[in-house]
Amino acid sequence: MTSSPDPAHPLEQVLFEVKRTIVGQDVLLERMAVALVADGHLLVEGVPGLAKTLAVRSLAAAIAGSFQRVQFTPDLVPADLVGTRVYHQHSGEFRTELGPVFANLLLADEINRAPAKVQSALLEVMQEHQVTIGRETFRVPEPFLVMATENPIESEGTYPLPEAQVDRFMMKVVVDYPTQAEEQAIVSRALRPPQPPQPMVTAEDLMAMRARAQQVYVDPAIVDYAVRLVAVTRSPATAGLGELEPYVTHGASPRASIALVTGARALAFLRGRDYVLPHDLTELALDVLRHRLVLSYEALADDVDADTIITRVLGAVWTPDVVLQNR
Repeated sequence: MTSSPDPAHPLEQVLFEVKRTIVGQDVLLERMAVALVADGHLLVEGVPGLAKTLAVRSLAAAIAGSFQRVQFTPDLVPADLVGTRVYHQHSGEFRTELGPVFANLLLADEINRAPAKVQSALLEVMQEHQVTIGRETFRVPEPFLVMATENPIESEGTYPLPEAQVDRFMMKVVVDYPTQAEEQAIVSRALRPPQPPQPMVTAEDLMAMRARAQQVYVDPAIVDYAVRLVAVTRSPATAGLGELEPYVTHGASPRASIALVTGARALAFLRGRDYVLPHDLTELALDVLRHRLVLSYEALADDVDADTIITRVLGAVWTPDVVLQNR
């Protein structure tokens, strides 16, 4: 076990260790680190084969945490996820068998292939960090990060997440294909025996980082900026974007404002700052907001997506000038 990362660059060694295994995907890895520090969860959209599973497994190894992967299928039931009480005939007693959610990092692969009951069971433990089986309540280990994936190229036999449930994910990250140079590096690494990531920090170290991240200064102007951004997604006309009104049925919820600020605070902490800049919010805005907008049929007909609307909102909302004295 190596020493903890330097306080000025928290989790830098962890991300470096993961990148020894993962080529590219810098945005995904950084958002995973933000979610870990900010106590959030990730929804990841990308076609198969983009190393989403390997990224979570490598991160779990680098933080010396436990990892579980659940392949969601239409016949999955909540007990397969959270656990159940099992009768042992030789002793005549019921015993609780805990499910795979009891891990530091859980990969819910193709979450939209499971029915609503299973999705709700997962989202409940994400929110409460605990599971009740029978009359007993069990806490999941900390830190606890759920990364759920969706496959955008298939819709047959899927159960899309309701808007009210997908809102519980802190961020939605869209993973694209690697560049040609990155893919060449990926293929070259596949020809060599894999080198598993080494643990760089412990779960206790990470919990201490969370406590330190909560001390990062957030100026009231930053909070106001986050609230104004989210408010414009609900009513674009208030920022002079009246032409976008027909495209938005429902804007982002107050959870989006919270996620913007807490995510920006975690991002500033990861980059070695003890204060948040407006740029931290704008950098996370697409990931925090894209899954929280409910678009109309007009948007679908005109080929207008959530990212287009959010980009327009970012350009229309005034960015505060945050002047910080030496702290």
